[in-house]
Amino acid sequence: MSTRFRFSNTVLRRFEDLGIEPDVLLRHAGLAPALFAQDPIVVTTEELFAIYSGLAKASDDPAIGLKVAVQDRVERYDAVAIAALYARSFRDALERMQRYKQLTCPEAIHLTEQGGECSVEFEWLLAARPEPELLVDLCFAWVAGIARRGTAGAVKAKRVEFRRVEARRAIYEEHFECPIVFGAARNVLVFEQVALEQPFLTHNADLLAIVAPQLEAELAEQQAMRSFREQVKAVLKKTIAGQRPELRMVARELAVSARTLQRRLTDESVTFQQLVAEARHELARHYLQHSRLELNETAYLLGYEDANSFFRAFQQWEGTSPGEWRAQQRELTPLATSIAG
Repeated sequence: MSTRFRFSNTVLRRFEDLGIEPDVLLRHAGLAPALFAQDPIVVTTEELFAIYSGLAKASDDPAIGLKVAVQDRVERYDAVAIAALYARSFRDALERMQRYKQLTCPEAIHLTEQGGECSVEFEWLLAARPEPELLVDLCFAWVAGIARRGTAGAVKAKRVEFRRVEARRAIYEEHFECPIVFGAARNVLVFEQVALEQPFLTHNADLLAIVAPQLEAELAEQQAMRSFREQVKAVLKKTIAGQRPELRMVARELAVSARTLQRRLTDESVTFQQLVAEARHELARHYLQHSRLELNETAYLLGYEDANSFFRAFQQWEGTSPGEWRAQQRELTPLATSIAG
């Protein structure tokens, strides 16, 4: 996993298109004037959050986050967006976004299919506090924009759920063309599950054959530098929601046999169940600290069959109950606090 974000020059040009000068933005963000002079530009999670908090201050347009994500010029798309746009279907596009995002930043895209719906959620892996609201706007508009462009408008979100208090409902309803829910448990973009199979009219096998191999090579290089233990945990976090973790499933995701997976874990002196517990523990801390999910919903997303199993495990990990731990974290960093405001 990359520990910093690659900040594309095309994003800076998009800011300028919208009337935001980079030096003015950095001043509002409280960041060094030379930050955007780097080549390439790389920023920490904290700096990224500050940039988008600064953007909210530098612009008097309440829809600025949505507008930054709307890019009509394909030549300004980054490699991840291009791979998604040229994918075979919306499902293929989402899976490529999820797969390749880890190349450019400490950010994960979680896809959860349940009850005829597919929810898309962004996780900031190294964040110490909630992400700016404007950044959530941008991320959701980016995914929705790829869906619309790839299907010529045939795929739109079913609804958008925001943790924030209600504000500017009309702007979001106009942009996403779907119901908007405020005060939700977490920030999620929801699509009909059947929409995942919608073919992309922008699919281009020849161009995808140029872009994808390079991204796959970078991904393979990155994964080779990461311990096998961390690779297994990354797969578990991506696939654990609503199901019992199985070694064969993880082996399939890593393109190795179950026997090879078991042998390599033995070589690293760790068991599969230990890694399941570690992945659940790390995800549990994230969900409790950064969402308003009910505890039974958290248990489901961690792959537990019932909430009591989750409670017992968390008590062993932290020495306290999930509810008490969440209350302690809220005292340190109030959940409702948004650095975008």
